[in-house]
Amino acid sequence: MERRSSKSEPFSAHQPPVSFIPTPSAAYRQHRKSVATLLEPGPPRTGLGAEPVPVPFGLGARVLMWRQDPSVAEISTRKVFLPGLMLDGPRDARVTFGQPGIEAVSPNAFGDFVTTPDTPQFDAVHTYAVVRQTLTMYQRALAGNDATDTPLPWQWNDGANVEPLTIFPYGLPNVMNAFYSRTEACLKFGDFVPIGQPSRVYTCRSLDIVSHETAHAVLDGLKPEWLLADNPPQTGGLHESFGDMTAIFLTLSQLDQCEAIVAQTRARLHDKTFLADIAEQFGLALGRPNGLRNADNDITLSQAGTEVHAISQVFTGAVYDVLADVFALERDPARKDDAAVLHQVGAVIRGLVLRAFIAAPDHAATYADVVNAMLRLAVDDALPMATRNAIRNRFVQREVVQGEVDQDHVAGVDLLPGVQDAPGAIQDRRACCGTMNLAEYYDVEALLDVERDQLAKWCAENGRPAPLQP
Repeated sequence: MERRSSKSEPFSAHQPPVSFIPTPSAAYRQHRKSVATLLEPGPPRTGLGAEPVPVPFGLGARVLMWRQDPSVAEISTRKVFLPGLMLDGPRDARVTFGQPGIEAVSPNAFGDFVTTPDTPQFDAVHTYAVVRQTLTMYQRALAGNDATDTPLPWQWNDGANVEPLTIFPYGLPNVMNAFYSRTEACLKFGDFVPIGQPSRVYTCRSLDIVSHETAHAVLDGLKPEWLLADNPPQTGGLHESFGDMTAIFLTLSQLDQCEAIVAQTRARLHDKTFLADIAEQFGLALGRPNGLRNADNDITLSQAGTEVHAISQVFTGAVYDVLADVFALERDPARKDDAAVLHQVGAVIRGLVLRAFIAAPDHAATYADVVNAMLRLAVDDALPMATRNAIRNRFVQREVVQGEVDQDHVAGVDLLPGVQDAPGAIQDRRACCGTMNLAEYYDVEALLDVERDQLAKWCAENGRPAPLQP
């Protein structure tokens, strides 16, 4: 028999693993690290002797993305794990990357999509990641409820069309905007150089902007008539508000961001925080101190008029107040971590808002419709009376509904609307995001037909009959 030294020998590439004698030494620990790095790991198990975990457990990839946008340096980038199959592009069954001129991003040796910031590849991965997180967040919000047992569809999806949503991070060069297009089945993001500033701003780098536009796509799949401009102003306000609330909900769905918010505000959500500031970098480029919009506002419906952008801030502000109220009610620092409580409160309010939007009328929905649906669902979910009172009171203060703020909410009784749209009021979408201003959501052909009909009538009345047909 071959004699071996009693001293352990370092693992050599010339010695196959099967001939290596394991000993409790530094050399063996190094050998184990080498094997774990170079060889395919075995299937994960739930415990000694347990059956292997099913294969889908291993699906997913890590990505590097902005927590908010490049201007929020306090929290910068974050590494995130996205469960599910993720392919070159990046793309999956529901979301795909389609930017011409940018090579598709491929996973690295570890199967991850971790790229260098300030590059087209990083922007592609970041944009995809936010869209994917937004869709997944809302699908999770409906899991286990009777509202749906299927994936949230895009507006064009049906039994014969399961095409994904395509994202174009650089789809609008030199444009200070972004939009969701139903007819093109895509999201396009602009980039621009602010006046007097040297650096270009890319809207695709903003978690708030990307999630806002994705929210338009999600809501359009649920309520396709709401995006049309012939709805009352409040219906348009619901669409814009859903976008801003989605940015808030997506932030609160991530525990590390909840930790940052608690630390930044000392657990007081009405202190200045990146949670309430929507699209910080874009807002700074326009010379604004609080981002493009501020969710922590005090605007009422009588102050907002018919401008959809202003009206949307009324609903968003009320929901933000509800979040802050419920968080304050649920806080118990001696027993529960503040960040965990904020994360949970965000999940509860997110699910309540999404399901209330689904329950609202398919056409000409009003703020009061959604608020009453929220209260009905809060009763069904057995939420505390204090939470129900907070919902009612905040919307009463915003003049959305009428109610007695010094009494408990009465289940089963819908609240009367407060300030309402005037009969025949037309939406003013001029200050909204690019989505709300696309011609495809206006019945432009009908408007053109009116002018054509007027021309034909004038010609007939003034001796210009149509030519005889050959």
